[in-house]
Amino acid sequence: MRTNKLGGLETGRIGLGAMGMSAYYTGAGLSEGDARRLVHRALDLGVTLIDTAEVYGPYSNEELVGRAVRGRRDEVVLATKFGQLSHTNGAPEEYALDSSPANVRLAVEGSLRRLQTDHIDLYHQHRVDPGTPIEETVGALGELVAEGKVRHLGLSEVGPETIRRAHAVHPIAAVQSEYSLWSRDPENRVLPVLRELGIGLVPYSPLGRGFLGGRFRSLDELDPDDWRRTNPRFAGDNLRANLALVEEVESIAREASATPAQIALAWLLAKGDDVVPIPGTTRIARLEENARADETALTVEQVARLDGLAPAAGDRYDADSMATVES
Repeated sequence: MRTNKLGGLETGRIGLGAMGMSAYYTGAGLSEGDARRLVHRALDLGVTLIDTAEVYGPYSNEELVGRAVRGRRDEVVLATKFGQLSHTNGAPEEYALDSSPANVRLAVEGSLRRLQTDHIDLYHQHRVDPGTPIEETVGALGELVAEGKVRHLGLSEVGPETIRRAHAVHPIAAVQSEYSLWSRDPENRVLPVLRELGIGLVPYSPLGRGFLGGRFRSLDELDPDDWRRTNPRFAGDNLRANLALVEEVESIAREASATPAQIALAWLLAKGDDVVPIPGTTRIARLEENARADETALTVEQVARLDGLAPAAGDRYDADSMATVES
Protein backbone atom coordinates (compact mmCIF):
# COMPACT_ATOMS: atom_id res chain seq x y z
CA MET A 1 0.00 0.00 0.00
CA ARG A 2 1.14 3.54 -0.72
CA THR A 3 1.57 6.00 2.15
CA ASN A 4 0.20 9.41 3.06
CA LYS A 5 1.38 11.96 5.63
CA LEU A 6 -0.38 13.37 8.65
CA GLY A 7 1.81 16.33 9.46
CA GLY A 8 5.18 14.67 10.01
CA LEU A 9 3.71 11.21 10.54
CA GLU A 10 3.79 8.75 7.64
CA THR A 11 1.23 5.94 7.51
CA GLY A 12 -0.55 3.68 5.09
CA ARG A 13 -3.17 5.54 3.05
CA ILE A 14 -5.96 3.54 4.69
CA GLY A 15 -6.09 2.84 8.40
CA LEU A 16 -8.22 0.65 10.66
CA GLY A 17 -10.75 1.97 13.15
CA ALA A 18 -10.81 -0.52 16.03
CA MET A 19 -13.91 0.69 17.88
CA GLY A 20 -16.30 -1.89 16.42
CA MET A 21 -14.01 -4.73 17.43
CA SER A 22 -15.33 -4.49 20.97
CA ALA A 23 -18.10 -1.90 21.20
CA TYR A 24 -21.26 -0.36 19.77
CA TYR A 25 -22.03 -2.49 16.72
CA THR A 26 -21.70 -6.21 17.32
CA GLY A 27 -22.46 -6.93 20.94
CA ALA A 28 -19.58 -8.90 22.46
CA GLY A 29 -17.18 -8.01 19.64
CA LEU A 30 -14.15 -10.02 18.59
CA SER A 31 -12.31 -12.65 20.56
CA GLU A 32 -8.66 -11.96 21.30
CA GLY A 33 -7.60 -14.46 18.65
CA ASP A 34 -9.84 -12.97 15.98
CA ALA A 35 -8.68 -9.47 16.82
CA ARG A 36 -5.05 -10.52 16.53
CA ARG A 37 -5.68 -12.16 13.15
CA LEU A 38 -7.50 -9.06 11.89
CA VAL A 39 -4.80 -6.65 13.01
CA HIS A 40 -1.96 -8.81 11.70
CA ARG A 41 -3.66 -9.12 8.32
CA ALA A 42 -4.04 -5.33 8.29
CA LEU A 43 -0.32 -4.90 8.85
CA ASP A 44 0.45 -7.42 6.14
CA LEU A 45 -1.62 -5.29 3.75
CA GLY A 46 0.14 -2.06 4.72
CA VAL A 47 -2.73 -0.81 6.87
CA THR A 48 -0.54 0.63 9.62
CA LEU A 49 -2.67 3.25 11.42
CA ILE A 50 -4.71 1.49 14.11
CA ASP A 51 -7.13 3.82 15.92
CA THR A 52 -8.71 3.23 19.33
CA ALA A 53 -9.76 5.28 22.40
CA GLU A 54 -9.96 4.85 26.15
CA VAL A 55 -13.71 5.46 26.07
CA TYR A 56 -14.37 2.49 23.77
CA GLY A 57 -15.61 -0.10 26.21
CA PRO A 58 -14.52 1.84 28.21
CA TYR A 59 -10.94 0.59 28.24
CA SER A 60 -11.57 -2.86 26.75
CA ASN A 61 -10.85 -1.76 23.18
CA GLU A 62 -7.41 -0.41 24.08
CA GLU A 63 -6.68 -3.64 25.94
CA LEU A 64 -7.76 -5.70 22.92
CA VAL A 65 -5.64 -3.63 20.52
CA GLY A 66 -2.67 -3.77 22.88
CA ARG A 67 -2.74 -7.55 22.91
CA ALA A 68 -3.33 -7.73 19.16
CA VAL A 69 -0.26 -5.66 18.22
CA ARG A 70 2.05 -7.45 20.65
CA GLY A 71 5.08 -8.74 18.77
CA ARG A 72 4.50 -6.32 15.86
CA ARG A 73 4.38 -3.00 17.68
CA ASP A 74 7.15 -1.47 15.54
CA GLU A 75 4.99 -1.89 12.42
CA VAL A 76 2.02 -0.02 13.87
CA VAL A 77 1.15 3.66 13.92
CA LEU A 78 -0.82 3.44 17.15
CA ALA A 79 -3.45 6.11 17.77
CA THR A 80 -5.71 6.55 20.76
CA LYS A 81 -7.87 9.27 22.25
CA PHE A 82 -8.59 10.83 25.65
CA GLY A 83 -10.93 13.44 27.05
CA GLN A 84 -14.36 11.83 27.35
CA LEU A 85 -13.58 10.18 30.69
CA SER A 86 -12.49 12.03 33.80
CA HIS A 87 -9.88 10.39 36.00
CA THR A 88 -9.71 13.28 38.46
CA ASN A 89 -13.16 13.05 40.05
CA GLY A 90 -13.01 9.56 41.55
CA ALA A 91 -15.43 8.01 39.03
CA PRO A 92 -13.47 7.34 35.83
CA GLU A 93 -16.14 4.99 34.54
CA GLU A 94 -18.50 7.96 34.13
CA TYR A 95 -18.47 10.00 30.94
CA ALA A 96 -17.29 13.57 31.42
CA LEU A 97 -15.42 15.95 29.15
CA ASP A 98 -12.11 16.52 30.91
CA SER A 99 -8.97 17.71 29.12
CA SER A 100 -7.40 19.37 32.14
CA PRO A 101 -3.62 18.91 32.39
CA ALA A 102 -4.11 16.66 35.43
CA ASN A 103 -6.50 14.41 33.52
CA VAL A 104 -4.21 14.32 30.47
CA ARG A 105 -1.47 12.92 32.71
CA LEU A 106 -3.72 10.26 34.24
CA ALA A 107 -5.27 9.30 30.90
CA VAL A 108 -2.01 8.76 29.05
CA GLU A 109 -0.61 6.49 31.75
CA GLY A 110 -3.72 4.32 31.59
CA SER A 111 -3.59 4.11 27.80
CA LEU A 112 0.10 3.24 27.77
CA ARG A 113 -0.54 0.45 30.25
CA ARG A 114 -3.53 -0.99 28.38
CA LEU A 115 -1.80 -0.74 25.00
CA GLN A 116 1.33 -2.38 26.43
CA THR A 117 3.63 0.22 24.92
CA ASP A 118 6.01 2.94 26.04
CA HIS A 119 4.72 5.50 23.55
CA ILE A 120 1.62 6.48 21.58
CA ASP A 121 2.27 7.50 17.99
CA LEU A 122 -0.78 9.78 17.63
CA TYR A 123 -2.66 11.02 20.71
CA HIS A 124 -5.98 12.74 20.02
CA GLN A 125 -8.11 14.90 22.25
CA HIS A 126 -11.44 13.12 21.66
CA ARG A 127 -13.72 16.12 22.21
CA VAL A 128 -13.07 19.70 23.25
CA ASP A 129 -13.47 20.33 26.97
CA PRO A 130 -15.30 23.67 27.35
CA GLY A 131 -13.95 23.98 30.89
CA THR A 132 -10.27 23.87 29.91
CA PRO A 133 -8.62 26.29 27.45
CA ILE A 134 -7.19 24.35 24.53
CA GLU A 135 -3.84 26.04 25.17
CA GLU A 136 -3.61 24.35 28.59
CA THR A 137 -4.50 20.96 27.16
CA VAL A 138 -2.01 21.17 24.31
CA GLY A 139 0.65 22.51 26.66
CA ALA A 140 0.28 19.36 28.77
CA LEU A 141 0.35 17.20 25.66
CA GLY A 142 3.51 18.93 24.52
CA GLU A 143 5.16 17.90 27.77
CA LEU A 144 4.27 14.28 26.99
CA VAL A 145 5.94 14.65 23.59
CA ALA A 146 9.08 16.03 25.26
CA GLU A 147 9.06 13.03 27.61
CA GLY A 148 8.76 10.56 24.72
CA LYS A 149 5.39 9.17 25.83
CA VAL A 150 3.63 10.63 22.79
CA ARG A 151 5.08 11.17 19.31
CA HIS A 152 2.43 13.29 17.56
CA LEU A 153 -0.65 15.24 18.66
CA GLY A 154 -4.16 15.15 17.25
CA LEU A 155 -7.57 16.71 17.82
CA SER A 156 -11.03 15.37 17.05
CA GLU A 157 -14.20 17.15 15.92
CA VAL A 158 -12.79 20.65 16.28
CA GLY A 159 -13.46 23.89 14.45
CA PRO A 160 -10.98 26.25 12.77
CA GLU A 161 -10.43 28.54 15.77
CA THR A 162 -9.57 25.67 18.10
CA ILE A 163 -7.22 24.21 15.50
CA ARG A 164 -5.33 27.49 15.14
CA ARG A 165 -5.07 28.06 18.89
CA ALA A 166 -3.85 24.51 19.50
CA HIS A 167 -1.32 24.55 16.67
CA ALA A 168 0.13 27.82 17.96
CA VAL A 169 1.10 26.02 21.20
CA HIS A 170 2.46 22.79 19.69
CA PRO A 171 2.34 21.36 16.16
CA ILE A 172 -0.79 19.31 15.53
CA ALA A 173 -0.27 16.38 13.16
CA ALA A 174 -3.86 15.40 12.47
CA VAL A 175 -7.49 16.24 13.02
CA GLN A 176 -9.98 13.42 13.18
CA SER A 177 -13.49 14.22 11.93
CA GLU A 178 -16.39 12.31 10.51
CA TYR A 179 -15.97 12.78 6.76
CA SER A 180 -17.46 10.77 3.95
CA LEU A 181 -19.82 11.05 1.03
CA TRP A 182 -22.64 11.49 3.50
CA SER A 183 -20.80 13.71 6.04
CA ARG A 184 -19.23 16.63 4.22
CA ASP A 185 -18.96 19.04 7.17
CA PRO A 186 -15.12 19.49 7.17
CA GLU A 187 -14.89 20.60 3.55
CA ASN A 188 -15.72 24.30 3.73
CA ARG A 189 -14.14 25.49 6.97
CA VAL A 190 -11.89 22.84 8.51
CA LEU A 191 -10.04 21.35 5.54
CA PRO A 192 -8.73 24.71 4.23
CA VAL A 193 -7.25 25.48 7.66
CA LEU A 194 -5.61 22.06 7.85
CA ARG A 195 -4.03 22.60 4.43
CA GLU A 196 -2.81 26.05 5.43
CA LEU A 197 -1.14 24.70 8.59
CA GLY A 198 0.15 21.40 7.18
CA ILE A 199 -2.13 19.23 9.30
CA GLY A 200 -3.53 15.92 8.05
CA LEU A 201 -7.14 14.75 8.15
CA VAL A 202 -8.24 11.37 9.54
CA PRO A 203 -11.82 10.72 8.40
CA TYR A 204 -13.64 8.36 10.74
CA SER A 205 -16.81 6.54 9.66
CA PRO A 206 -15.65 6.99 6.03
CA LEU A 207 -18.24 4.43 4.90
CA GLY A 208 -21.13 6.16 6.61
CA ARG A 209 -21.16 3.62 9.43
CA GLY A 210 -21.35 0.87 6.84
CA PHE A 211 -24.26 2.37 4.94
CA LEU A 212 -22.21 3.46 1.92
CA GLY A 213 -21.10 -0.12 1.40
CA GLY A 214 -24.63 -0.88 0.18
CA ARG A 215 -24.93 -3.88 2.48
CA PHE A 216 -28.30 -3.20 4.06
CA ARG A 217 -31.54 -1.45 3.24
CA SER A 218 -33.44 -1.46 6.54
CA LEU A 219 -32.95 -1.53 10.29
CA ASP A 220 -34.17 -5.12 10.29
CA GLU A 221 -30.76 -6.11 8.96
CA LEU A 222 -28.99 -4.76 12.06
CA ASP A 223 -28.46 -6.57 15.36
CA PRO A 224 -31.00 -5.63 18.06
CA ASP A 225 -28.32 -3.86 20.15
CA ASP A 226 -26.62 -2.15 17.20
CA TRP A 227 -26.01 1.53 18.00
CA ARG A 228 -27.10 2.57 14.50
CA ARG A 229 -30.70 1.79 15.36
CA THR A 230 -30.78 5.03 17.39
CA ASN A 231 -28.91 7.16 14.86
CA PRO A 232 -31.07 9.81 13.12
CA ARG A 233 -29.66 9.00 9.68
CA PHE A 234 -30.94 5.44 9.89
CA ALA A 235 -34.48 6.41 10.87
CA GLY A 236 -37.65 6.57 8.77
CA ASP A 237 -37.65 9.14 6.00
CA ASN A 238 -33.95 9.86 6.47
CA LEU A 239 -33.07 6.24 5.76
CA ARG A 240 -35.20 6.19 2.63
CA ALA A 241 -33.68 9.45 1.38
CA ASN A 242 -30.14 8.25 2.03
CA LEU A 243 -30.64 5.13 -0.06
CA ALA A 244 -30.59 7.36 -3.16
CA LEU A 245 -27.01 8.37 -2.33
CA VAL A 246 -25.98 4.74 -2.04
CA GLU A 247 -27.56 3.93 -5.39
CA GLU A 248 -25.33 6.51 -7.12
CA VAL A 249 -22.24 5.10 -5.41
CA GLU A 250 -23.27 1.63 -6.55
CA SER A 251 -23.66 2.90 -10.12
CA ILE A 252 -20.12 4.26 -10.18
CA ALA A 253 -18.85 1.06 -8.57
CA ARG A 254 -20.25 -0.96 -11.47
CA GLU A 255 -18.51 1.36 -13.95
CA ALA A 256 -15.18 1.07 -12.11
CA SER A 257 -15.41 -2.69 -11.49
CA ALA A 258 -15.11 -1.98 -7.77
CA THR A 259 -17.30 -2.28 -4.71
CA PRO A 260 -19.30 0.66 -3.29
CA ALA A 261 -17.03 0.72 -0.23
CA GLN A 262 -13.96 1.01 -2.45
CA ILE A 263 -15.55 3.90 -4.35
CA ALA A 264 -16.37 5.75 -1.12
CA LEU A 265 -12.80 5.32 0.14
CA ALA A 266 -11.22 6.14 -3.22
CA TRP A 267 -13.20 9.40 -3.26
CA LEU A 268 -11.64 10.35 0.07
CA LEU A 269 -8.15 9.39 -1.10
CA ALA A 270 -8.65 11.59 -4.16
CA LYS A 271 -8.93 14.57 -1.81
CA GLY A 272 -5.17 14.61 -1.19
CA ASP A 273 -2.09 12.87 0.16
CA ASP A 274 -2.81 14.24 3.65
CA VAL A 275 -6.02 12.24 4.11
CA VAL A 276 -6.03 8.82 5.84
CA PRO A 277 -9.51 7.32 6.34
CA ILE A 278 -9.95 4.72 9.09
CA PRO A 279 -12.80 2.37 8.13
CA GLY A 280 -13.68 -0.11 10.84
CA THR A 281 -14.49 -3.77 10.38
CA THR A 282 -14.43 -7.06 12.25
CA ARG A 283 -14.02 -9.21 9.12
CA ILE A 284 -10.81 -9.96 7.27
CA ALA A 285 -12.66 -10.08 3.93
CA ARG A 286 -13.94 -6.52 4.47
CA LEU A 287 -10.51 -5.38 5.60
CA GLU A 288 -9.01 -6.71 2.37
CA GLU A 289 -11.78 -5.09 0.33
CA ASN A 290 -11.17 -1.72 2.00
CA ALA A 291 -7.41 -1.97 1.51
CA ARG A 292 -7.90 -2.48 -2.23
CA ALA A 293 -9.38 1.01 -2.41
CA ASP A 294 -5.74 2.11 -2.57
CA GLU A 295 -5.73 0.61 -6.09
CA THR A 296 -9.15 1.95 -7.13
CA ALA A 297 -8.86 4.73 -9.69
CA LEU A 298 -11.69 7.20 -10.23
CA THR A 299 -12.00 9.32 -13.35
CA VAL A 300 -12.29 13.09 -13.11
CA GLU A 301 -15.91 12.77 -14.20
CA GLN A 302 -16.66 10.18 -11.51
CA VAL A 303 -15.10 12.32 -8.80
CA ALA A 304 -17.22 15.25 -9.99
CA ARG A 305 -20.38 13.14 -9.83
CA LEU A 306 -19.56 12.07 -6.30
CA ASP A 307 -18.70 15.63 -5.30
CA GLY A 308 -22.13 16.68 -6.51
CA LEU A 309 -24.07 14.27 -4.33
CA ALA A 310 -26.11 15.77 -1.54
CA PRO A 311 -24.92 14.79 1.95
CA ALA A 312 -27.02 12.49 4.08
CA ALA A 313 -30.38 13.47 5.51
CA GLY A 314 -30.48 13.68 9.30
CA ASP A 315 -28.05 14.68 12.03
CA ARG A 316 -24.90 12.62 12.61
CA TYR A 317 -25.75 12.06 16.28
CA ASP A 318 -28.50 12.73 18.79
CA ALA A 319 -28.75 16.25 20.22
CA ASP A 320 -26.55 15.62 23.28
CA SER A 321 -23.72 14.15 21.21
CA MET A 322 -23.97 16.87 18.57
CA ALA A 323 -23.46 19.46 21.33
CA THR A 324 -19.89 18.16 21.82
CA VAL A 325 -18.94 18.60 18.16
CA GLU A 326 -17.43 21.86 16.92
CA SER A 327 -17.94 23.05 13.36
